[in-house]
Amino acid sequence: MVERRIKPYFQEVEEKVRRAEQRLLYRRNQAFGLVMVAAAILIWWLFHTNSKWIFPPGWWRP
Repeated sequence: MVERRIKPYFQEVEEKVRRAEQRLLYRRNQAFGLVMVAAAILIWWLFHTNSKWIFPPGWWRP
């Protein structure tokens, strides 16, 4: 429920700063999670594709 009292200015500022820090952590964790999902998809794709498509014969020779 919403508080109806008027908060002191410094309390409001502290809450805004705390919310900004929490939002930053949330965004960082969200980006890290997306990178993990992308890595999992890439690894799955590498293990489930034809190895000759990734490493054609003679790929290590100049």
